[in-house]
Amino acid sequence: MRALRRIIVLNRLPIAVLLIISGILITWQVNHGIWVSWIFFLIAILMVVAHFMIGPITLIQKHVEDGDFEGAQVLLAKVKYPNLLYKPVRSAFFMLKSNFSTIGENFEDAEAEIRKSLAVGISDKGVEGGAYLQLGMISYKKGNKKEAYENLRKAVSLGLPDKDSEASAYLQLCSICGERRDFKGMKFYYVKAKACKSKNEQVVNQIKEMDKYISRVPG
Repeated sequence: MRALRRIIVLNRLPIAVLLIISGILITWQVNHGIWVSWIFFLIAILMVVAHFMIGPITLIQKHVEDGDFEGAQVLLAKVKYPNLLYKPVRSAFFMLKSNFSTIGENFEDAEAEIRKSLAVGISDKGVEGGAYLQLGMISYKKGNKKEAYENLRKAVSLGLPDKDSEASAYLQLCSICGERRDFKGMKFYYVKAKACKSKNEQVVNQIKEMDKYISRVPG
C-alpha cells in the first residue's frame, strides 16, 4: 500500500494527463459519456492541485524517521515551485531544507531557509520556538553573540517542543552571559537549564561541565 501511495504521489502529473485523455475519449465515444468522464476530470484536477500545493512532503517524514536523509533530500529537490505550496506545507518545506543545511554545516543557507519559514508563518509555537533556537545556535557559531542571545531569548519565550531543546537554549544563554561577565544572568540560565531535567546525554554532560564552574562564579 505504501509503495502504491508513493507511485501515485510521485507521478501525479502523468496520472492527471492520463485521466484527462481517458475522460475525453469517454466523452466522445460513449453516449452521455460526460456523466462518467467528469469523475476523471475532477480527479485529474485534484492531482494537479496536490502536486503543486502539497508536493512529495507527505512522503518525506518516513525517510526522516528512518534516518534516510539522502532520500528525503531527493524528494525535497522535486519541489520546483515552493512558493505554490500550501502555507503550512511551505513552512515545513523550508524548515526541512534548513535542517539539512545545518547538518551539512552550510549555515548561510540554513539561516536563509529558517527565515523563509518564519516569513511564511508557523502556527505551532513550539515549532516556531525551535526555529528561533536554530537561528540562535547558527548566530552563535557565526560569532554574532548579540543576535544569538536575542534569538535564544525569543525561542524560550515562545516555548520549545521538548525539555532537551529547552535545556540546550538555556545552556547557550548561560554561556553567552558568562562571556559577557553577566554572572547573575549566567546563574539564572544555569538554574533554568538544570530544572529542565534533560535526558539527552550531550546536554547532561554539558550541565555537569557547567557545574564545575558555576560555584566559582562571583555574585
